[in-house]
Amino acid sequence: MCGIVGLFLKDRSLEPRLGALLTEMLVTMTDRGPDSAGIAIFGADADDEGKLTVQSADPARDFAGLAEALGAAVGAAVTLEGKDSHAVLRMPLGALGAARAALAELRPEVRVMSAGDIIEIYKEVGLPKDVAARFEVSKMSGRHGIGHTRMATESAVTTMGAHPFSTGPDQCLVHNGSLSNHNGLRRELKREGMRFETENDTEVAAAYLSHKLDQGLSLGAALEAGLEDLDGFYTFVVGTKDGFGVVRDPIACKPAVMAETDQYVAFGSEYRALVNLPGIETARVWEPEPATVYFWNH
Repeated sequence: MCGIVGLFLKDRSLEPRLGALLTEMLVTMTDRGPDSAGIAIFGADADDEGKLTVQSADPARDFAGLAEALGAAVGAAVTLEGKDSHAVLRMPLGALGAARAALAELRPEVRVMSAGDIIEIYKEVGLPKDVAARFEVSKMSGRHGIGHTRMATESAVTTMGAHPFSTGPDQCLVHNGSLSNHNGLRRELKREGMRFETENDTEVAAAYLSHKLDQGLSLGAALEAGLEDLDGFYTFVVGTKDGFGVVRDPIACKPAVMAETDQYVAFGSEYRALVNLPGIETARVWEPEPATVYFWNH
């Protein structure tokens, strides 16, 4: 049993409140999963700027001098903004691949949470209110975001086992449920060149969708393909640079509720996650149908 929330903003005037709204939604879901929590924020696009969000168990050691060392390795200016156990490394977009490779050599204990133009992921072991406070998520703005609070079933309670999982640029996924065929899919995806950091079944689902998107499928088409290839009980909420998608397995035993107004589309594992959103009293509220893909694009 885990808790998922998501918010896709149509009204740009709400963007400064994205982090605060998502935080409140996620904290409401605490009793669905007190082990660990995480939030992905899709912020404003910066011309030709990319960023890596990274995590370290010893940030004082690993982040000291990291921007300068990475800059020297990739031949480009790199800046670092520390946020507790995480940091956001900014650099020219074209340097992201080289920087990620150099990071593995320079600081092998540092883990990449996300990479891309606009995505930032913050996740740690602990309650949602504590995780969100550590990273000041409520102060963040953005276009859309997703969050997750976890009750571990498939792997250990660790930072890397927390959701969201990001396996492609400006992509991430959160999951409530369990996949029965994740070991076979992991082997297939490894043969296709996908890399894995954990044994978590959710990372396999994220990598599967990333692989489909790399093949040129739209988010909606990738989620449709997943209904054929992913076995188990699941509710997925997915974020991409421009999109936000939801799908439940054909049995749909994991709870889910959605709301839509002229200002936003919202998702919660339970309706109580949505009750304080602006205008919720006039929203169209519904339970997503089994084996049905829902997605929105900016």
